Amino acid sequence: MSVKPQRRLLVIADDFGIGPNTTTGILQLAAHGVITGSALLVNSPYAEQSVRKWRQLGSALELGWHPNLTLDSPLAPTAQIPSLVRDDGTFWPLPDFLKRWFLGLLDPPEIELEWRYQLQRFIDLVGHPPLFVNCHQHVGLFAPVGDVLCRLLAPLKPKPYVRRIQEPWRVVQNLAGARAKRSFLGWLGRGQSRHLDAHGFPGNDWLAGITKPECVLDPDFFTRWLKAMPDKVVELMCHPGRLDPTLVGRDCTESDGLLQQRVNELRWLRAPEFMEAAAEAGFRLTSPAELAGVRQTSARSA
Repeated sequence: MSVKPQRRLLVIADDFGIGPNTTTGILQLAAHGVITGSALLVNSPYAEQSVRKWRQLGSALELGWHPNLTLDSPLAPTAQIPSLVRDDGTFWPLPDFLKRWFLGLLDPPEIELEWRYQLQRFIDLVGHPPLFVNCHQHVGLFAPVGDVLCRLLAPLKPKPYVRRIQEPWRVVQNLAGARAKRSFLGWLGRGQSRHLDAHGFPGNDWLAGITKPECVLDPDFFTRWLKAMPDKVVELMCHPGRLDPTLVGRDCTESDGLLQQRVNELRWLRAPEFMEAAAEAGFRLTSPAELAGVRQTSARSA
């Protein structure tokens, strides 16, 4: 009787430190053994207190770096990165960032400078270089932003696990929700994945969890992803948290559904059905540290 190869599942909560209640929710999920890593927004005004709370709880949750160019204020002096900031000294939000990217108004050396500040801030807060990295709002998909990130990460030893933003086309077709967004990001992500593979960064075969707020009203949101995803190494991207008013006006509005999405994601991940579905699909929960420094093969097209 043949033994089915065990599959590995990384459950990565983005936006650690974005707000106090968001951080609390992520740490609670980690205590339940659901989250295998969380990506830290080092330029958030709540980053330092969030890392302090993480240490108070034993530092058991693995923290990675969440490079950011679209939220709050930069760490580099604004006079040195004028293409990245508005008149008030804060980053351009994502829609404006993308417009400026399309028009060629973003200066790559300025991106590199800011991210050098952010990487050093991560090391100062956490105590070591990141073992995994994923960009806030996927900005690394847009050239030359991803190239800048690769240059910064290349000297790190071991090379960190870097998220691959792609899923099989048949999953996009068969799993409802945010299909246009998933298709566009996946199209960009395949090119970036080849670049990361060529430079020896470990990563996942496929990414699950790209969505929009209305999709997360479904209690089966995460379990449907687990049942649909193929291959050996799957990362489930999530954004759980407690209701966090500090995000209003920074990351969301009061009426766009993003606050409630985080609450819903926390609820569905805590439900016993999630871990049951992971076990039924043959997944073993895995931290990025287990994959850091291990060369992963390119995800296959579907």
